[in-house]
Amino acid sequence: MTPVDAHVLGFDPEDPGFIADPYPCFTRLRAAARVVPDAASGLHLIPHHADVHAALRHRGLGRVEHDGTRSDPAHPRWEQSERWSLLNLEPPDHTRIRRLVSSVFTARAVAALRPLVEDLADQHVARAAVTSGGDFDLIADYAQPFSIEVICRWLGVPVEDGSLLLGWSHAIVKMYELRSSPLERQNAERAADEFIDHVERLIAARRAHPRDDVVSGLLTAVDAGEHLTVDEIVSTVIVLLNAGHEATVNTLGNGMRTALAHPGEWARVRHGEVSATTAVEEMVRHDAPLQLFERWVRDEVVELAGHTFVRGERLGLLFGSANRDPARFEHPDRFDIGRGDAGHIGFGGGVHFCIGAPLARLELEASLTRLARLGGGLRPVGEASYQPFFVIRGLRSLTLTVG
Repeated sequence: MTPVDAHVLGFDPEDPGFIADPYPCFTRLRAAARVVPDAASGLHLIPHHADVHAALRHRGLGRVEHDGTRSDPAHPRWEQSERWSLLNLEPPDHTRIRRLVSSVFTARAVAALRPLVEDLADQHVARAAVTSGGDFDLIADYAQPFSIEVICRWLGVPVEDGSLLLGWSHAIVKMYELRSSPLERQNAERAADEFIDHVERLIAARRAHPRDDVVSGLLTAVDAGEHLTVDEIVSTVIVLLNAGHEATVNTLGNGMRTALAHPGEWARVRHGEVSATTAVEEMVRHDAPLQLFERWVRDEVVELAGHTFVRGERLGLLFGSANRDPARFEHPDRFDIGRGDAGHIGFGGGVHFCIGAPLARLELEASLTRLARLGGGLRPVGEASYQPFFVIRGLRSLTLTVG
């Protein structure tokens, strides 16, 4: 029996209706099969939680094909920026670089950032909500400038360069979508070129005059006599900025849109019944900021999800679908802000579990705590709409009033 193509079931990442609400389609995909082919992208879609969980940990799969490198001669600077990214590497390179990066990005180091993160959240909420005199855009007026400043201060990037970093990040992540236009690819190449130059200058400055920041720490990190190269630090800084910023902003926007659409649930946070820490997990699960994660088959044969894959085939792990799988989550389409289940796949898994997850959780917790203090008058104005992209899922804007 020929399997039903995903498009027949409504999987269309270029359709505004699908982008606005892909979850009914995910329900159909899970009902159809454990593996659903998508002819348009060439992917084998994996919609179930257990199978996505297994795929993230399967050593026969990788983020890129064959030897761990990608070849894109049309976009050499973008390729260079991605070459040593933790998102793309597999062991042993991934193990070596992640160990070195983790020596700088420790749990203690993140905990030490709490006073800074909370102070910046106070400042940015006051600037957005108080000085606005009423209405403000949660994305442009709060989430983006707050998240960028946190990451700039943590990495050691000048805060005044935040707008540059934001533009480069938005351009580069378009390459993660299933399809990108020639203009988007051109913009990503330009952004990567400028971002690489910027980080290389920063590395040179920190080598001459070290500071107490991540870039200085990466320069001096050593493990078993090994150091990170300049190219490895460049890729690491770029992925920490791009992945960390995009995930935090989109989780907050998606999550607050949902929470304010369920005022009874948001009231549980405002009244202290549910902690901000607990609420974050449901926001990540219910409307994940990363919807799809690609894996290549690198072994000759891989048995997964009741299917036999061969070398060179590509899998599309549907995080958003996995997080709504009724086999894993009771009443998965229900937004229960006190659910407190951190077993979602919003931050990935296996060797590719997001290294920045502790910082993202800290930023989101600080943000929700301060937004809750704005009281019961906080509510949306008009309809929010999503960016016209599927893989990286986030809002264009979310106008709120505090009146």
